[in-house]
Amino acid sequence: MSAFDQKVRTPLRRVSSSALAMFSAFRRQEDGVLAKPMVVVSVLMLIVGGIGIDLMRYERDRTVLQYTLDRAVLAAADLDQPFEPEAVVEDYLTKSGLAEYYETPFVDMGQGYRKVESSIETSFATQYLGLVGNTELTLFARARAEESIDDIEISLVLDVSGSMNSNSRLPNLKVAAKQFVDAIGLNTIDGKMSMSIIPYATQVSGPDELYAQLNTAVEQPYSNCINFDASDFNTTTLDLDATYERTMHFAPWYATDRRTDDTRLVRLPTCDDRASREMLLMQQDEDTLKGFIDGLVAEGNTSIDLGMKWGTALLDPSLNPAIVNLSSGDDPYISPDFATRPAAYTDAETLKIIVLMTDGQNTSQYYIRDHFRDAGLMSDVWYNDAANVYSTYNASRDEYWWDGFNRWEDHPYGEGEYRRCGYYSCWWEDEPGSAERLSYVDLWADTSLRYVSDRLFGDWQGTNTARNTYYYGAYSTVGGSAKNNRTQAICDAAKAEGIIVYTIGFEAPSSGQAVLRNCASSDAHFFDVDGLEINDAFASIATSIRQLRLTQ
Repeated sequence: MSAFDQKVRTPLRRVSSSALAMFSAFRRQEDGVLAKPMVVVSVLMLIVGGIGIDLMRYERDRTVLQYTLDRAVLAAADLDQPFEPEAVVEDYLTKSGLAEYYETPFVDMGQGYRKVESSIETSFATQYLGLVGNTELTLFARARAEESIDDIEISLVLDVSGSMNSNSRLPNLKVAAKQFVDAIGLNTIDGKMSMSIIPYATQVSGPDELYAQLNTAVEQPYSNCINFDASDFNTTTLDLDATYERTMHFAPWYATDRRTDDTRLVRLPTCDDRASREMLLMQQDEDTLKGFIDGLVAEGNTSIDLGMKWGTALLDPSLNPAIVNLSSGDDPYISPDFATRPAAYTDAETLKIIVLMTDGQNTSQYYIRDHFRDAGLMSDVWYNDAANVYSTYNASRDEYWWDGFNRWEDHPYGEGEYRRCGYYSCWWEDEPGSAERLSYVDLWADTSLRYVSDRLFGDWQGTNTARNTYYYGAYSTVGGSAKNNRTQAICDAAKAEGIIVYTIGFEAPSSGQAVLRNCASSDAHFFDVDGLEINDAFASIATSIRQLRLTQ
């Protein structure tokens, strides 16, 4: 072999060996085995992804449809809705671009409730599910809403103090409160709603029928109020077995005598005896409730604590035995529909509401001191009704001062005859009528404290001495600060029992607003209003009491 041939063949041999090696290596490689499976996997991924897109589109459309349907039935079930429920549902779907899905809803409505149910079932065209043979899905939505007032007990606690005569507050209150009665009463099934109205000023007065069920010391028969102790405000109960101190019938504000009047009883007593100022108990008739509101008059101080105490007591189950008695018989004082009220706090079907309104703040509450109030306790005052003459006894002289005669005698006027003298002679003159010694109960009921102190005793004791005994010494007060504490205590007790408390400050000062804000169930339950805004407050409360809810 020549040297040339050797140079040529040697590289060729090397190339040939390299090519054989590469071919052998190629034959041994397995990469190509995955080609077909990868194609299958890619196709499956495209199908699964497409199905996911279809399902996402389906859920998006279903959610929009369900949301629109929920809003539609809620609006249709609203008791304030003036349009027909069917039209409301259709309008909502149309404005949402879903009119093609409208189906006539089911509607059940009557006094105090409205139920609307709507369901939609339609097909949903798919894009990718058709690859596996399913070209459409069923799109389904259902919504049911109802608004109703179930069993409800309401205490409407209204300030009728003298300041309510200012700035048209009382007329504005009457309009708003009557609209509240309509809003609740017209939307409530008969027998489901009971409303008590508690007008309060210096005191809270109750009807004779209620007081016949209570255990009160009967010091006076003229009016019905209770002097609650501070501890009574720590609880919502009104203990029918306990003895409560009755407020004396008296007037601390002016100096007049009413014994010559036909009515006899003092004007503006601490415990007002007029029917228009007595509580109205558990009433459901709207005309009766509104007529009572129309008759309200404003006089006196402000006792928010007493209004709240009575408003709470009329919702407390401890009063039920009294209500049972008042709702029985041939002519029951309270409708037999309410014989089971106040319901137990554990009764989940009963809603208990207090609406407390004031335009002011707690001011003084008056009461007669113990040594001038006991039944049968006799005063040192005699009265001759036929002659309209008072006689007052002075123990140190053992004589009687005849009012109007300015003279001392050894007997009250009307017990005999007295010596009377003119310019030139004296003679004996008969005393018409007879003198009756007055109990303190009767004295305070017919004669104001200031008249007794300044006129009957002041004429001979001196004004300061007489006032220290028969005016400042005869009565005492519970002041505003103590009454604020009592208000907070009874509000806390009410809320602890699950009573919902709404409060309205009607042009009230900041101190009164603070009391109301703390009393309310929450800040959202407190309303600070002026003028005609009180209508909005009562309307908002009426709306919130009704239970508008989705039930499906």
